[in-house]
Amino acid sequence: MSDVKTIRFFVEKAVLDAGVKIVFPVIEGMDNTSVSSEWMEKRNALIRQLLSRYEALDVHEDPVLEGFNVLHDLTGVKRRKNIPASENLIRLLKKNHDVFFINQAVDIYNIISMDSKLALGAHDIDHIDGNVTLRFTDGSEKFIPIGQSEPTLVNAHEYCYCDDNNEILCRLEIRQVEKTKVTENTKNVFYIVQGNQAVSDEYVIETAQKIIDETVKYCGGSGRIIIPEVI
Repeated sequence: MSDVKTIRFFVEKAVLDAGVKIVFPVIEGMDNTSVSSEWMEKRNALIRQLLSRYEALDVHEDPVLEGFNVLHDLTGVKRRKNIPASENLIRLLKKNHDVFFINQAVDIYNIISMDSKLALGAHDIDHIDGNVTLRFTDGSEKFIPIGQSEPTLVNAHEYCYCDDNNEILCRLEIRQVEKTKVTENTKNVFYIVQGNQAVSDEYVIETAQKIIDETVKYCGGSGRIIIPEVI
């Protein structure tokens, strides 16, 4: 696929030292324009299973979900306004007995996020400037959250995923951006698969492989897992 943009992935050692665990699955050449009836049947069964599993869930007693809050504590991020992505999805699931369907690729990783409890995100590679670095911010970064058109201020010393244009692609593991959101027309995607100190490196990689397997099955394309370079 010679027409696919080549990007590199980096992570600051300081972010790893804080307890973030990260890999980047990449899928190229997928078709996200339709919805598989087989996937919808499977996702509805998984929704029922997840509702049963999380019926009596106490987030603070769950080591993986609480691990993201601990990570926020260690990096100076306030808990109340910064609910980790997987925790928020599970809360919405329990409230609505479903999750909002955006498109097939997004739906697949949302289900896997709730199942694994890891923080997942997806970004359109063709809308990224340069490479991607997971690093601590200095407050100068441009940040336009998904659904918005104007930049929002970002605090210094938050771990964020940024491209070479100093634009945030994902703030912490909780808020993605308009610039790289995955739509029906997206063909080439990189995913964020983020864990914390409560999970093993192997578990993060297993979850990344599950994203590739499920997405390629229902959307086509080819995938690989990229371990970021430490800087």
